[in-house]
Amino acid sequence: MAAEIVNPRSDSTTENSAEGAPEEPFDPAFALHRGGKMAIQATVPVRDKDDLSLAYTPGVAKVCSAIAEQPELVNDYTWKSNVVAVVTDGTAVLGLGDIGPEASLPVMEGKAILFKQFGGVDAVPIALATTDTDEIIETVVRLAPSFGGVNLEDISAPRCFEIERRLQEALDIPVFHDDQHGTAVVTLAALRNAARLTGRTLGDLRAVISGAGAAGVAIAKFLLAAGLGDVAVADRKGIVSRDREDLTDVKRELAEITNRAGLSGSLESALAGADVFIGVSGGTVPEAAVASMAPQAFVFAMANPNPEVHPDVAHKYAAVVATGRSDYPNQINNVLAFPGIFAGALQVRASRITEGMKIAAANALADVVGDALAADYVIPSPFDERVAPAVTAAVAAAARAEGVARR
Repeated sequence: MAAEIVNPRSDSTTENSAEGAPEEPFDPAFALHRGGKMAIQATVPVRDKDDLSLAYTPGVAKVCSAIAEQPELVNDYTWKSNVVAVVTDGTAVLGLGDIGPEASLPVMEGKAILFKQFGGVDAVPIALATTDTDEIIETVVRLAPSFGGVNLEDISAPRCFEIERRLQEALDIPVFHDDQHGTAVVTLAALRNAARLTGRTLGDLRAVISGAGAAGVAIAKFLLAAGLGDVAVADRKGIVSRDREDLTDVKRELAEITNRAGLSGSLESALAGADVFIGVSGGTVPEAAVASMAPQAFVFAMANPNPEVHPDVAHKYAAVVATGRSDYPNQINNVLAFPGIFAGALQVRASRITEGMKIAAANALADVVGDALAADYVIPSPFDERVAPAVTAAVAAAARAEGVARR
């Protein structure tokens, strides 16, 4: 059955003059997106021939010649040092999956306006008409002279891991796959505060992650690097463990560093006695499995729009509940991380984004909550004006400390 397309122009149910049939009701989502959500705006005036001669020829030639002699001046005399390419191939868009580059553009535009609103960073959506790993890498490398950073977005696993790694090796600007690392940073911040609320440390916790895609793999690695006691990751076939013979290279590597308890079998069995559930996969976790978790457990069910554990169920058993939704407390939202991370990296012209910079971002984000910490407030709102400046400053300081800052 074909999906119905609503008429975004109609603001009421009215007669269609051509067909005599009523139009669909007004849809604000279509109305907001008509014509796109962003535009290019000049930062200098071009009011007369004098302005024109400075902004363009002949004045621009002096700047071009200076950059040709000293390439690093491009950061001072163009927008490069404050602009990010938001790159996708449209293969893993939201929960919609592989919908292609054109259909991904509304999301990429949305990402770009969030960069600007929350981090003061300009961003350009780039949707590529290829899913070939080599072609994506080659294309981004060729585009890189125009940008100060690259935000990879909605590229399916496992290709996303190789694409990010090879681009980081090839380029001297930050390359950041937000589906992996943005999610991991915000999850760590919320988990730190949940542990603090219940008088524990990260080292006291055993976590189970549902989902071994981009986000699940990155969260597992990042939490272990930050000091988590143990974590087991489950895919569709159960716990990722060394005894499984069906693992991809990425999952085989994951099995070597996770699951210190040596668990095998199903996600549900692994949850027995676990302190933390982190959902980044969709699906539904049975209530009995949630009930089997340790006292004062944390449930971070982040699938959208339907969390793996409904908050009403989670609250029966968990001390802290978080979701990916904006209509419940404790939203794990990447917009808390990526604008400030890029703003901090660009501010110091970092050559890359390190693990230390990401941990600094998570700590700064957690610290924003401060003494207001409560079960329904372990992570701040994206609209808290303290968030982006705190993350930006922490990331810039970490970049300098780790020797990747160039100013």
